[in-house]
Amino acid sequence: MLDASKQLRKSASPEKAKVLRRFFKTGPGEYADGDIFIGVTVPSIRKVSEQFQDLSFSDAIKLLRSRIHEERFLALLILLRLFKEGDAKIKEKIYKTYLANARFINNWDLVDLSAPAIVGGFLINKDRRILYSLAKSTLLWERRIAILATFTFIRVNDLKDVFGITKILLGDKEDLIHKACGWMLREAGKRNLQAEEEFLCKNYKIMPRTMLRYALEKFSQDKRKLFLKLT
Repeated sequence: MLDASKQLRKSASPEKAKVLRRFFKTGPGEYADGDIFIGVTVPSIRKVSEQFQDLSFSDAIKLLRSRIHEERFLALLILLRLFKEGDAKIKEKIYKTYLANARFINNWDLVDLSAPAIVGGFLINKDRRILYSLAKSTLLWERRIAILATFTFIRVNDLKDVFGITKILLGDKEDLIHKACGWMLREAGKRNLQAEEEFLCKNYKIMPRTMLRYALEKFSQDKRKLFLKLT
């Protein structure tokens, strides 16, 4: 683990770190308040992950609990590889450990990188009630995990849960949840635009405007204007 951390730091940049801290909202009261960046780009993190393909599961979890954002990103890349290559027992272990450590998966890039494959991938043929519990969590990142996990289901034209979980999140106060739900609704619409439109017709009056805007991106200009005018 220490070697992986050292390798990351070889690509660190104080100037990039400043930019990343602003971009990922690490200021007081912002959603990533206090998160620490050392200024390593995603391509560089991916290169390091390729160099440490044999990193153990336990070391990956230690990285996931790091104070350094880029180390947590690296950990998730390693866990994604282990999940993809692992048997059913390994997949379950990674899935359970992932959810038990959700407080460390604490920015939208970390969630979006990992939740579809690990949570959605594990639950693809299983009971999904856990997602509805996560959608009601007080932890922002667990709620985002819940909706992003449905991306895997959407890709196989299984749309029930994206609509069900979005319904729970309609009253959410966080812009990051509004954007995530709107994004997933848009993806659902790519597979079945009629189903998305039916959901929007039932819920557009109470849907946050950002969520609605994201969801409407694949509709005709006239229909987008109509929905937004009606709100």
